[in-house]
Amino acid sequence: MYKLAPLVVALCLITTGCKRDSAADLNRLSEEFVYTTLAFSPSAATSTGLHEYNKQTLDDQLDDLSPAALEKQKRYYEDFQKRLAGVKSESVSAEDRADLAILQDQISLALLDLNRIHTALHNPTVYVETLGNALFSPYVLEYAPRPQRIRSIVARLGHVPLFLDQASANLLSAPDIWTKVAIEENEGNIALVDKTIRAAVPDDQRSDYDRVARQAIDAMQKFQEYLKKSLSARNNADWRLGREFYVEKFRRTLPAGVEAENMLAEAEADLNRVRARMLELALPLHRTMFSGHKDHAELSGEARENKVIGEVLDKIAERHSTRESYMDDARKDLDEARAFVGEKHLLTLPSRGNLQVIPTPEFMRGIYSVAGFSPAPALEPQLGAFYWVTPIPPDWPKDRVESKLREYNFYKLKLLTIHEAMPGHYVQFEFANDVQPKSRRLLRAAYGNGAYIEGWGQYATQLMLDNGFLNHSPEMALTFAKEELRVIANAILDIRLHTLNMTDQEALDLMQNRTFQEKEEATGKLQRAKLSSCQLPTYFVGWRAWMRARDAYQQAKGNSFNLAEFNDNALKQGAVPLNLLGQLLP
Repeated sequence: MYKLAPLVVALCLITTGCKRDSAADLNRLSEEFVYTTLAFSPSAATSTGLHEYNKQTLDDQLDDLSPAALEKQKRYYEDFQKRLAGVKSESVSAEDRADLAILQDQISLALLDLNRIHTALHNPTVYVETLGNALFSPYVLEYAPRPQRIRSIVARLGHVPLFLDQASANLLSAPDIWTKVAIEENEGNIALVDKTIRAAVPDDQRSDYDRVARQAIDAMQKFQEYLKKSLSARNNADWRLGREFYVEKFRRTLPAGVEAENMLAEAEADLNRVRARMLELALPLHRTMFSGHKDHAELSGEARENKVIGEVLDKIAERHSTRESYMDDARKDLDEARAFVGEKHLLTLPSRGNLQVIPTPEFMRGIYSVAGFSPAPALEPQLGAFYWVTPIPPDWPKDRVESKLREYNFYKLKLLTIHEAMPGHYVQFEFANDVQPKSRRLLRAAYGNGAYIEGWGQYATQLMLDNGFLNHSPEMALTFAKEELRVIANAILDIRLHTLNMTDQEALDLMQNRTFQEKEEATGKLQRAKLSSCQLPTYFVGWRAWMRARDAYQQAKGNSFNLAEFNDNALKQGAVPLNLLGQLLP
């Protein structure tokens, strides 16, 4: 799961009235769009490497989410949508059509939110995560000498009281789960300011830092009390998006032509198909591991699948890290995966050695409860890229620790590392950070298609196993089949929870009883599904779309097909809508 840019950005109204019927006009509009939107979301701008714009130092600013700023944002999108309507897709190149589709989808998603969903009025995590990102990015990204970055953090800390006052004024109500996660993540922000960043402040800047940090921490603690005592009492908002909004958001998030109801039917059919394949994979292992159980021939159907597959997966799960070795084991898995990709020549490995494995920032652990990936800034690709691994909290009881370690066992931790880092998200974003021109690179990095990104992570994992990673281990094959079940369950959960009133218990039953997930994983995934919408299906839709794209490319190339060539060419496009990817390949 890659780190998303902030969903709410403050924008400025600009002048209108240009010609809109040529590729040059589209390129100009695209460049204007990405730089303007990022410039009015300073937290996102720093993350993407945009530090100054229109003579403003963005690193010193914090997002303006006042009602007036949100109104300007809405007016900007409405105006831009009209201007973009003059660009005819048939009059521009395939590259430009991909950019046009991204722009159209982003505008529609923004207006859906600003006019109808109103995230800013109901979701406190938006404010907490925007603030955390605004402070963490200049701390961790070495785009300038540390004293300069600390000065920017000091400047942003000075804006924190106003920013959180805006949040308190904006928020009308929130579902309990959003408020709960915001409280947890806000504690992470307080620790970030009071401990993590403070420890890195040079002595000659300490007095300035201490002064603004105290004010900022006071504001965050005041906001914490607001969340606990005021917003928590106004809990009548629904975390479910509802069918009307969901269908519209789904159409703009997934590749064109994919509809939620059709995808749900496909996913539910695939669930049964994959379970049947898992039984075939599990039986030989079961006969070795549990010879006395006689394949549970006394059972039939789903009961037999659950028994045979479940026993084998339980046995496989016994081989896992410890709480203390979990992070180091992920680093070792990364080295192993990198060596395999190079040995098999599956694609061109990135030339930049900028990948780091670090603990997930505390302010992002509500939704990134397991792991995540934060790419190098699109405008500064030489800077750090981060594979986040969420540590197991020291105060967890033994049963929770064991549940998580069993889920992310020896085999699954390797799959996670492949998906998030090598050759998954890290490699994909490294290719994307070489797209030219810069405005196109920035558009496809900041607003790229989620199904392309998550689909690549899944496709890349299959690519590794198909080419013999871990010597075609049957235990790994079964674990990966369980991964496919989880991808399917992600899609089913998201649609049923948000549009068909699926209950918590039904969701947990699906994950634990039908897709073999541990309790800790299922509980965390249910929370994630309530915190987001239309993101969980991107794995399912994207994976299948990547396979179709490769099959079509192979058919077109015939005997001259080269796997590494396909992978490289497809990655060189950046995160374009997958229904348009084939048109861009040579």
